[in-house]
Amino acid sequence: MGIRGDKMVSRWWSDRVQREVTLVRWGTIGQPVLLFPTAGGDAEEVERFQMMDALAPLLDAGRIKIYSCDSVAGKALVQREGSPRHQMWLQNMFHQYVRHEVVPAIRMDCKSDLDVWTAGASFGAFHAAAVLCRFPDVFSRALCMSGTYDIRRFYDAQPHDFSDDFWVSSPVHFVPTLAGRHLDVLRSRYLHIASGEGRAEAIGESWNLANVLGRQGIPNKVDSWGTEWHHDWVTWRRMMPQILDAWTRDPRAK
Repeated sequence: MGIRGDKMVSRWWSDRVQREVTLVRWGTIGQPVLLFPTAGGDAEEVERFQMMDALAPLLDAGRIKIYSCDSVAGKALVQREGSPRHQMWLQNMFHQYVRHEVVPAIRMDCKSDLDVWTAGASFGAFHAAAVLCRFPDVFSRALCMSGTYDIRRFYDAQPHDFSDDFWVSSPVHFVPTLAGRHLDVLRSRYLHIASGEGRAEAIGESWNLANVLGRQGIPNKVDSWGTEWHHDWVTWRRMMPQILDAWTRDPRAK
């Protein structure tokens, strides 16, 4: 299938992450969903891997609008850009860019202050969970597929090298410290943590995140798809349309 006619591409320079960034939109009306790429993927990765084809019925029905941005922090980590501390700084600033540049761009495009849903697979699931937990004032639901949530092992760093930029952007580490209004708002949000148990999947990561959230009273659900579902796009193209279909039919669906 070809490129959809309702696709829109925006680019600008971000002082926060110190580079040109891209935001792509598919769809014209509906619930806005920010879909993060995997590890070092760009904003159009999800289209190349046929996710937009899988979501076409929901897009065409006007039930969702999909947005995707470059995985700036993931790419820096994969390509070993700068020092580990630079990569941690960029991870924090990537989340700030999402909150203070991507969300306003989405709301301007939608001409509405609707809450945004987040989604992502693999490393994108980490970011989907992280930005909802950091910014529950603008994000209300997260669909986290086949995620890795304690990402310390991906850094070429010793334990003493991990900086505040890392700790404030890693949900399994900062969520236990939350209190007050931030936690109160987050307790009104929801994270759906889906995973297969086949090749290259690690559902223990999902349970770890769920336990961290649960201890703070944050609604979540681990959704195991079983051993026949592997860590790849075939799985995610099946998961995402099914779950978003349920959510857009019934806002209370979990």
